[in-house]
Amino acid sequence: MNRKTRRAERQHSKHSGLGQVEREQRLFRVATQYHQSNNIAEAVEFYKQVLAINPTHDASLFGLGLISGKMGKIDTAIRMFEMAVAVNSGEASYHQSLGNAYFQQKIFDKAEVCYRNAVSLKPEAADAWNNLGGTLEALGRLDDAVACYRKALFVQPIYYQALNNLGNIIAQRLLHALAEPEQWDEVIDLYRRAIELNPSFVEAYSNIGIALREVGRYDDALDYYRRAIQLVPAFAEAHSNCGNIHSDTGEWNQAIECYDTALAINPDYSEAHNNRGVVLAMHRKFAEAASSFQKAIFLKQNYAEAHDNLAGVLLAKGDFSAGWQEYEWRWQTPSMLPAKRNFAQPAWQGEAAEGQTLLIYAEQGLGDTLQFCRYAQLAAMRGFRVVMQVQRPLVRLLHSVPGVDKIISQEEDVPAFDKHIALMSLPRVVGTALETIPSMVSYIEADETAVAIWRERLSCVAPDESRIGLVWAGNAHKNSAPLRAIDRRRSISPDELLLPLLSVKDLQFVSLQKIGPAAPKNFPMIDLMDEVSDFADTAALIKNLDLVISVDTAVAHLAAALGKPVWLLNRFDSCWRWLNGRRDSPWYPTLRLYTQLEPGNWEPVIAEIVHDLQLRKFKNPDILQ
Repeated sequence: MNRKTRRAERQHSKHSGLGQVEREQRLFRVATQYHQSNNIAEAVEFYKQVLAINPTHDASLFGLGLISGKMGKIDTAIRMFEMAVAVNSGEASYHQSLGNAYFQQKIFDKAEVCYRNAVSLKPEAADAWNNLGGTLEALGRLDDAVACYRKALFVQPIYYQALNNLGNIIAQRLLHALAEPEQWDEVIDLYRRAIELNPSFVEAYSNIGIALREVGRYDDALDYYRRAIQLVPAFAEAHSNCGNIHSDTGEWNQAIECYDTALAINPDYSEAHNNRGVVLAMHRKFAEAASSFQKAIFLKQNYAEAHDNLAGVLLAKGDFSAGWQEYEWRWQTPSMLPAKRNFAQPAWQGEAAEGQTLLIYAEQGLGDTLQFCRYAQLAAMRGFRVVMQVQRPLVRLLHSVPGVDKIISQEEDVPAFDKHIALMSLPRVVGTALETIPSMVSYIEADETAVAIWRERLSCVAPDESRIGLVWAGNAHKNSAPLRAIDRRRSISPDELLLPLLSVKDLQFVSLQKIGPAAPKNFPMIDLMDEVSDFADTAALIKNLDLVISVDTAVAHLAAALGKPVWLLNRFDSCWRWLNGRRDSPWYPTLRLYTQLEPGNWEPVIAEIVHDLQLRKFKNPDILQ
């Protein structure tokens, strides 16, 4: 017989002369004293003694449930809490603790029932409202979750965890919706209030940094991340988030250092492996980048962003077979979830289907649609009647695409169809390899009447000289931090691009820049873009030009799809579609790449452009050699 058992027997003997109820009460008081002083083994013994006298003593069942949960024995905790609730269903804390246990086991539907019981019995229980919000969030019922977090804060305005949770869920929705910067104000305020209430709440420092990054306040974001690291030096997430800021601002070596620090703290931190891979890919270190993405995927097999990033590396290297497969993971990434379509009809997998209707729908940017609409012809060759749903500015233009029977806008209801496919999944289902890219000199036609109108319009202002179209900036993407960072790297200051072109004589420059920074007022350029309503107008204008010089935008794709010579000003961390280390493009026979030799340095690129313009290389049939 061990010492604990002898001591318990002595205690039992000591109280054996008392009445049953009094003995039960005294044993329970001893159990709670042990429990409160964290003498767990003794507490368990005395709770059991109480239950030996009275098997329906709900408070002892509850105490054993708390201890079991703390010891990680969640199934036992659930059993104890369920028994306590069965005895006394009017105690809110029993329902709440049972809900906590169910939540730990990810049994969210039962957790919801428990929390609702708890707040029904005790509406002022802020913890229960907060936990109910977390459960509803896990169930994907975000509106209901927000309401619960707000209720918790109504009951207890200084509840800093609820402030943080509410901020998180609103931030999640804003990220998916690509929200405007001002919509982040509430989120930033929620996190700031949480920090004011608890200056040691390290998670809120990290979260406010993420929100500040989204609105482009990089210095402020870094400040909060660094304050988080001061509080918890081993906070791997904050180190990784610092790396994200350095990545956005082009400080890639500092970014790698931050990710390495995060991984030294936590080698299994999949997000840091993924982030590190992104920066390595921007450095064109594709083998190392792929290794980082693969480590992230090994640690988290369904890590969609890492799969999607690995796809970019594989495609940039020309490994289309593996790249297209990995690219399907894009549908699981937060940025693509809003574009995902859920149709009852089956997705097309590349098979022939004579007489059936195939819906092809655009999913990403205008340039993507212009590049991949060529695949409609391959679908038509397999027997389909093709309906293509695209962005409204492209509707009038894409009626000319071979193989398309009907073009509708994204705002229109789709007609009846038999199968469907997203535009950028077409290369996968038809088995496109580097050698089998459907590369045509032109596959989009401009309206001849519109071309004639623009010819007459231009002849009034530039009758004799060669006409060069210019695009120096893309969409600023003010509602997405990663896209905004890419746009800064791909765009060029108009002064930086245009002023050196003044040295080239006998050329007439024509603006194709619809939005973005204006050209210098003293630059001699025709700008008729106010008269352009959509891409059909832009196409007709381009048909009257001899060359288009553009950064990586939809206009470059349009001009190349029309068969016009295109000189693409390409950033160092080139998009995967331009492949690695090439001057030509297998996608567009008339396109020539002028790629930065080092990140951010456009000067040598523009010097080469000026040199080639002076030699009139755009009139040379050997342009790509």
